[in-house]
Amino acid sequence: MSLLPSRPAAAIHPLAVRVSHWINAAATIVMIMSGLQIHNAHPILPAPVPDAMTIGGWLGGAIRWHFAAMWVLALNGAFYLVHGLSTGRLRRKLLPLSPALVLRDLRRALSGRLGHADLSLYNGVQRFLYAGVIGVSAVAVLSGLAIWKPVQLGAVTALMGDFDNARLVHFAAMAAIVMFLAIHVSMSLIVPRSLKAMISGR
Repeated sequence: MSLLPSRPAAAIHPLAVRVSHWINAAATIVMIMSGLQIHNAHPILPAPVPDAMTIGGWLGGAIRWHFAAMWVLALNGAFYLVHGLSTGRLRRKLLPLSPALVLRDLRRALSGRLGHADLSLYNGVQRFLYAGVIGVSAVAVLSGLAIWKPVQLGAVTALMGDFDNARLVHFAAMAAIVMFLAIHVSMSLIVPRSLKAMISGR
């Protein structure tokens, strides 16, 4: 029996990343649910979204929730990006990225041969999804600004085509983020060690 102390598990996610991750998660859920309530006031879909999927109770309440979460998400998201870029974490985690790498790891995942032994390294599918959700979030921000201030930010609205197109782009971006969250949560349940790492950092 060894009397040497056991070596602590290697750090995977620093505290700044873990805190910003959970703040982003909470703010994103509030943004989605309040956004769906706003959507119900002038639906894009053929039928309104069920109330159980919304927050705010009515248009005015949903807008207050949406704007409150918007500022939290904007400030926290900016911190996450600045931290990731300044420390090189985003580069290390998301690069290199290529279609061949994504397709290779997707085939491995579908056949059950994709390993998860080293949680500090992202596979091609993870890199694609994480890079993609950052891009989609940028589209959501731009289209949201076009809807919020269509006159003052007329150039942004024109970039989307017009106000109605900006609404469609914003809704599509939200739908893409919801799909990402569904995959992200599912993978966390399939590989619970990854969820533990985002809580404890190790």
